[in-house]
Amino acid sequence: MKTTVPPPLDWSGLIVAGLTGGIASGKSTVAGMLEAAGARIVDADRIAHAVVQPGRPALEAVRKRFGQGVVTADGRLDREKLGQLVFHDPALRHDLEQIVHPFVFRQIAAELKQLAAAYPGSVVILDIPLLIESGLHKVLPFTVLVHVPETVQRERLIRRDGISEAEARARIRAQMPIDAKRDHVNLIIDNTGTHAATRRQVLALYRRLQAQKPARPSGAGE
Repeated sequence: MKTTVPPPLDWSGLIVAGLTGGIASGKSTVAGMLEAAGARIVDADRIAHAVVQPGRPALEAVRKRFGQGVVTADGRLDREKLGQLVFHDPALRHDLEQIVHPFVFRQIAAELKQLAAAYPGSVVILDIPLLIESGLHKVLPFTVLVHVPETVQRERLIRRDGISEAEARARIRAQMPIDAKRDHVNLIIDNTGTHAATRRQVLALYRRLQAQKPARPSGAGE
């Protein structure tokens, strides 16, 4: 399958890291801790929701590929119906990603530009569930995985969503295995312990990022 090629991203003047995880790994909790510590968050899930709002070209592209049935009577994306189509079909899920990712990438680039102007020198976290699958991990200087074993993912997912073990397994298997993601990042937060233990790791990560020099404009001399 052809994969979307991430666009060139310019984070001049910023210290940027990508954050990813797996379902029920605690990525959102870690993102919240980083934000509380002072980091600026660019939330890819928020952006992905925004780009398919009524009247946006991404929604029209999704409708053309998947049919009018994935759009409600008032012109909004029917996420439940679309999810039913793509959840168990990797090819369809790939098609959806190929449609949505370019719009998301462009908005991420725009938000980085805005943050560089408003908060020069700040730490910016790109909170991206599909960081590795999208290929963005290849262009970022720092990539962070919130990791728990798959057994912990399953237990937390069952408890959180009140679903069966079989359904939890299906949801986890629909994603890239979390252990496989370890090979594609350079920093790991172990979220198997207590909230306090995770927070200590997050604060150490934030201090490490703060100690870095902001990126210089491409082509700038040493």
